Amino acid sequence: MVTITQYVYIREGKEEIFQQFESLVLPLIPQYNGKLLLRLRLSPEQLIEGELEAPYEVHLVSFESEADLAAYMSDQTREQNLYLKEESVLKVINVKQS
Repeated sequence: MVTITQYVYIREGKEEIFQQFESLVLPLIPQYNGKLLLRLRLSPEQLIEGELEAPYEVHLVSFESEADLAAYMSDQTREQNLYLKEESVLKVINVKQS
């Protein structure tokens, strides 16, 4: 089992483009023995304390194996739409547990 927590930071004004990317790639996860365990959107005022700014979204995703994760990452639909992610995402912090 592989679990990934993503903290996603979006470029200002690019939220709609990011949502378009997500609508195309998140439905692919189950095809690769994956589960979207949590997709949480925060607002800046929900940050109580910390040195980091609040991310736009937090994702918790699991896959049965590293091979399943790799297959998802190289999915043709996902790869064809990565330009949407590149245009909209400022940065992503990934925490991976195997």
